[in-house]
Amino acid sequence: MEVAVIGGGAAGFFAAISAKKHHPEAQITIYEKSDKLLAKVKISGGGRCNVTHACFTNSQLIKFYPRGGKQLKKAFAQFNTTDTVNWFEGRGVRLKTEADGRMFPVSDSSQTIINCLLQEIDALKIEIQLHQPVVAIEKENDKFKLTLRDKMIEADKVVIANGGSPKPEGFDWLKKLGHTIESPVPSLFTFNMPNEPIKSLMGVSVDNVMVRMPGAKLKTEGPLLITHWGMSGPAILKFSAWGARILQSVNYRFTIQLNWLGTINEDKAREILMEETRLHAKKKISNSNPFQIPHRLLIFLLSKIGINPELTLEEAGKKNQNRLLNTLLNDEYKVEGKTTFKEEFVTCGGVCLDDISMDTMESKKCPGLYFAGEVLDIDGVTGGFNFQAAWTTGFIAGKLLQ
Repeated sequence: MEVAVIGGGAAGFFAAISAKKHHPEAQITIYEKSDKLLAKVKISGGGRCNVTHACFTNSQLIKFYPRGGKQLKKAFAQFNTTDTVNWFEGRGVRLKTEADGRMFPVSDSSQTIINCLLQEIDALKIEIQLHQPVVAIEKENDKFKLTLRDKMIEADKVVIANGGSPKPEGFDWLKKLGHTIESPVPSLFTFNMPNEPIKSLMGVSVDNVMVRMPGAKLKTEGPLLITHWGMSGPAILKFSAWGARILQSVNYRFTIQLNWLGTINEDKAREILMEETRLHAKKKISNSNPFQIPHRLLIFLLSKIGINPELTLEEAGKKNQNRLLNTLLNDEYKVEGKTTFKEEFVTCGGVCLDDISMDTMESKKCPGLYFAGEVLDIDGVTGGFNFQAAWTTGFIAGKLLQ
């Protein structure tokens, strides 16, 4: 059996390895269009490779996928985060869990993961051909004919794991086989705020911020980082993922509302500030920081609403305290564009999941054709979830079950 795996990334490698394990007699070949293998693995997590996330309950795991979560539940029943950890550790690659749940190799180097996958490919005698983009694919009788850059090949089974495409034309060859394509739009990006003075606080991070969009049912929370172009950090990246289509529809020009206190509501915040005033009435409002937000941010917010930072809590009075509370809980900023978060660049969109049997990853439109990874309309938030989807779908596709 000749098996062609299209794409030399995480999903393609895992699909090829799985295919060889499940079908030892098969001839497996990976076709990669560029001269680089596992390119995203290399740069992920700042070069450390965020392999997966320490979420070991499938019903919780699916909540981290803005698109495809419900359908992945069936897939995670076959291969989940526990299986990923066991797979790598079984090959001598120990993983560690960081405070936020992200999992990395203990070496803190993505090269460890790359070496592990390359060694497995080598041991299983799986062939790799570089500089071989697939230009077209046709099915004749029970065989697939693949047109590559400089030759044609035949295969009995094909696994497509060539990643997402930022442009709809990137999926035209799959449309020709009868597949519906969900239009690709960017996901996981940071916010540009060219006219917002808060950029002067670049480098300031806040541990837990609630991000909302007035008029939309869109809300995320998590750490937020102020940058020289606007805002970044997990809270913003998650917001961009869940709101990928909404934000594209407004051409990335919108207003965000921030609760700098995270999940603390108005009643609780007022109670905290009243208690602080009772205990420390003579303290300067700029030195009183019962909410533990960064001092530079507090000074900025006081300046923004025109409160003299030299006033004591007592002198500030209830009116100013109410204004400060309102700003802490409902601060607004104008976003005027996005910046690609290069490490985790992901597209929302791809092959419609209605066209795929999620328990086998086989196309319903074209038997013998399987899909894995970001080419599918599946994407997760930042934190190792996109790699987990790649390992899972690659493993299942590689079974080549019909």
